[in-house]
Amino acid sequence: MSRTILHVDMDAFFAAIEQQRRPELRGRPVVVGGSGDPRSRGVVSTASYEARAFGIHSGMPLRVAYRRCPHAVFLPVDIETYAAYSETIMAILREYTPLVEPLSLDEAFLDVSGHPDPRALAEEIRTRIRQQTGLTASIGIGPNKLLAKIASGLRKPDAVTEIRAEEAERVLAPLPVTALWGVGPKTAALLERELGVHTVGDLQRVSPQTLAELLGPRRAEELARASRGEDYSPVVTHWEPRSVGREVTYQRDVRRREILERTLGRLAEEVAADLRSQGYRARTVTVKIRYHDFRTHTRALTLPQPTDDPEQIAATARGLLDRFTLDRPVRLVGVRTSGLVKQSAQSTRSAPSVPNSLNQSD
Repeated sequence: MSRTILHVDMDAFFAAIEQQRRPELRGRPVVVGGSGDPRSRGVVSTASYEARAFGIHSGMPLRVAYRRCPHAVFLPVDIETYAAYSETIMAILREYTPLVEPLSLDEAFLDVSGHPDPRALAEEIRTRIRQQTGLTASIGIGPNKLLAKIASGLRKPDAVTEIRAEEAERVLAPLPVTALWGVGPKTAALLERELGVHTVGDLQRVSPQTLAELLGPRRAEELARASRGEDYSPVVTHWEPRSVGREVTYQRDVRRREILERTLGRLAEEVAADLRSQGYRARTVTVKIRYHDFRTHTRALTLPQPTDDPEQIAATARGLLDRFTLDRPVRLVGVRTSGLVKQSAQSTRSAPSVPNSLNQSD
């Protein structure tokens, strides 16, 4: 039986929630990120569509966003409120199928294979979300996750869009090659520099041999399939974390080792608490350092036995600090644990946790 997948993607989720609960912000450019202070370090989490008209987008430094639109309303991230909205939305989705794969607070895949009218179903879901939350969603329909996700972004905001298997290559052809999973800025730059590839259509015309010579046989095959709209990945309803971590960005660059050690100790306590709350222990501790010039380095150590002990994680993290050349100011430090071992037979979580990232001065 052929599959039918929906990709539900909330429109400008964080900003839309702020505009929904503060009517005076509707129609105004709203930027949500960090502490909400555009003069501080931090990045844009979400920008309203009014702010996007000024070239503001997720991941952009808040200071850059402020330069582009100084009259925008800058607000701090209110993750508890956003998570509550997300729970309501995910509950709505699970009323229609148990096969729901949350990707983040604001998007999810649904497997609705066998439904007689997927478009009508998508419209009903969109209406339910608007009625219960006051927010809009864009929904993509496709024979697989790749095409459903691409479809949801084609006519944003507040739309239902379908890409059928027989039209996939034609619809994908004019899109930038970065529309495909796994093609980030570095891969896109490589494809452009070596093969003159700008669009998915350009990629479709590259011979398998040429692509394999550049990227290797396995990666070339994956990209070639994706360029044709082929994807066989299932909707995964249970998710196990691969790592648990925390990091902070200093408001002012730090040079003093004792400050870094103090921060690592605090992060280790938070990571250990997260591990215990999720029922895991970790085998590997990794420390991340980002210098003032944005160069980022990591150092890791695998322990003899998995642990959730904050003192052991902190001591390991401080020891890893010796492996860094601390000859430049540091703007960010992080602690991540991986090689997770489940400590109980509790059921797995159905959605990834919100990334634990803070903006902080020390």
